[in-house]
Amino acid sequence: MASVARARPALSVWWLGLASALLLGGCDPAPPPPSGSPSGAPPAAAPSPTCPATAQVGGPGATLERQGTGDGATLWALLFPRDPLLTTATEIKVVWRMTGSGDFAVSATGPDGTVVEPTWGPEAHGGSNWERPGEEWGTGWRFPTAGCWTVTAVRGTAKGSLAFRVAEQA
Repeated sequence: MASVARARPALSVWWLGLASALLLGGCDPAPPPPSGSPSGAPPAAAPSPTCPATAQVGGPGATLERQGTGDGATLWALLFPRDPLLTTATEIKVVWRMTGSGDFAVSATGPDGTVVEPTWGPEAHGGSNWERPGEEWGTGWRFPTAGCWTVTAVRGTAKGSLAFRVAEQA
C-alpha cells in the first residue's frame, strides 16, 4: 500500500505538468511588427489581388459580385456576363463601387504587361439598388489575351484592384 501512496503524488505531478504544457503551448507571444512599419501599421500599398482559379463568371455556382483589394478605399465589382466563361472573345459589363473622392479612372494590366482601357465607360450611375459602399460606375471590357488580368481603379490618392482570369477563345 505504501508504494501506491507514493505513486499517486508522482502521477498527479505528471498530469499537472502535461496540463500546463498543453495550456501554455498555444500561447505564443505576439510576433513583432514587420520591419519598416511603425507599431504594426498596415503597409502603404494594398496587397495584389489573387487571380481566380477559373475564368467562370456566370452560370450555376458563379459569384457575380467580387470584392477587390484597396489602399485608402474599398472596391466592389458586380459582373454582368454574356457567357458563363470569360474568354478573349467575350465582352463583359462590370459595375464598380468605390469609396474615396475625385474622378474614377480604371485600366487593366495583362499577364504580359499590356495595359488596356475599358471598351466603354466608365459611366457614372445616378441611382442603383446595389448596396455597397461608394459611388457607382459602369464599364465594358474585352481582354485581348488569355491569363490573369488585374483591373486597377483610382480615385484621387485611393487605389483598388481586382483580378480576372481570362480563358482563350474556344
